[in-house]
Amino acid sequence: MSEAASLLYIDDDAGLRRLAARSLARRGYQVTLAEDGEAGVALAAATAFDVVAVDHYMPGLDGLQTLARLSALPVPPPVVYVTGTDEGRIAVAALKAGAADYVVKSVGEDFFDLLAATLDQVRARSLLERQKAVAEEGLRASNLRLEALLGEVNHRVANSLQLVAAMVRLQSTAVEAGAAREALADTQRRIEAIAQVHRRLYTAGDVENVDMRDYLGALFAELGDTWSTDTAPRDLRFEADAVRLPTDRAVSLGVIVTELVTNACKYAYPAGPGEVRVALRQRGDDAFRLSVEDDGCGIEAGQTPRGTGLGTRLIQAMAQSLRSTVEYDALHAGTRVSLTAALR
Repeated sequence: MSEAASLLYIDDDAGLRRLAARSLARRGYQVTLAEDGEAGVALAAATAFDVVAVDHYMPGLDGLQTLARLSALPVPPPVVYVTGTDEGRIAVAALKAGAADYVVKSVGEDFFDLLAATLDQVRARSLLERQKAVAEEGLRASNLRLEALLGEVNHRVANSLQLVAAMVRLQSTAVEAGAAREALADTQRRIEAIAQVHRRLYTAGDVENVDMRDYLGALFAELGDTWSTDTAPRDLRFEADAVRLPTDRAVSLGVIVTELVTNACKYAYPAGPGEVRVALRQRGDDAFRLSVEDDGCGIEAGQTPRGTGLGTRLIQAMAQSLRSTVEYDALHAGTRVSLTAALR
């Protein structure tokens, strides 16, 4: 390593300390010496060292006690533990206590060669760990900023869609009753179904996925307020598992539910009151199934869609975006429509 690294060497043997200082200085280290554990901990608390070497046998604080004190510092330095021969038990205890590595003490230059190599390795690992921690912290901060930005985007999109829906509602009041007003009302409901998704994204902790039980429940309540009247009461029933979908899939499913429930409320019970049921169930770990049904007059095979047919085309387009198809149950007395798709 090109730069001189700062090393704190803690050992009660004065001769070995001096020898270590000369030998490790030749190997590129700037060495600070401490004669015991107390002095070493005090130096480490006052100065940030790149690495610390600690001998095991010392009066007062022994090596393991010194290691514990070093590990308790606000920014603990990486420690290489120095043990005597045939002391594997002590080395294992030091590693468990937080030492980055250990070296067995011996006589001669071979010991300092091994110690220097170990110090280099520990420093390199410590540097990588610090860089990783900095990168992870930067990534966390970036994710928080992106989530806040995405939340603001969803907030603005929801507000903008709500404004568009209000404009459509105002326009419908200026149109005489009939097909045009009905078409504008349908358009308003479609816009509000999409706005509901973005409203829930910015009010929830998760800005990428939608709680479908919460979202469809609110959407279903709005449809009930719209379609259930004193002259044509509609009993709307909704059940759902705790299914979460990404934004685009939630929008597609919301539009499908809006169209199917609207059709059922409009056409299933021409003679009076009736019930419309919606169920969303999770299938295994990776799929869900939606069903919308009524007990009304049903749909004859080959029957041309009522109204403009736009709702039917929207349902087919949204189902295609979910990589699925809408199925009609010919055996059901009224109308039963179902769809199975992947969660992602």
